Amino acid sequence: MKKKRQEQIIEIIQNHEVETQEDLARYLTEAGYAVTQATVSRDIRELSLEKVPGRQVKQKYAMRMSSVPVSEAVRPTGQTPNRYASLLQDGIVSMEQAGNLLVIKTAVGMAMAVAAALDALEIQGIIGCIAGDDTIMCAVKTEKMVQNVIENLQNLILQIK
Repeated sequence: MKKKRQEQIIEIIQNHEVETQEDLARYLTEAGYAVTQATVSRDIRELSLEKVPGRQVKQKYAMRMSSVPVSEAVRPTGQTPNRYASLLQDGIVSMEQAGNLLVIKTAVGMAMAVAAALDALEIQGIIGCIAGDDTIMCAVKTEKMVQNVIENLQNLILQIK
């Protein structure tokens, strides 16, 4: 139950600008989770969420990507490609080929979330991703496949425009 609730929290903060613990508790309640403020507070701490500037709100919750090892990151489940597309659209700044690597620049603090979305989407050709704070290195099977990966990502991003 805790793992599913925390996966839901990650999905919520990726798709909504959540400014307060009360807002997060409301989203969780709408998703069918009965939570207290103490539970929400504990989940925020365990997920290492932090406040970052928002677009429509002063501050919003986000993953503290630089401090969450990939092996410990809670990966969202049950998301549609359109939800991932939204994350990719908000997070990706640029993409460039370097041999059989795809170097993706992201908004600051978004690299691990975007990399997790790329892994979950299982895009043909991508073997794996390594993310820092604002850069992702994607290993692609062959140098020739990199351009196809870029085009697939661009098409996915364009789905929500």
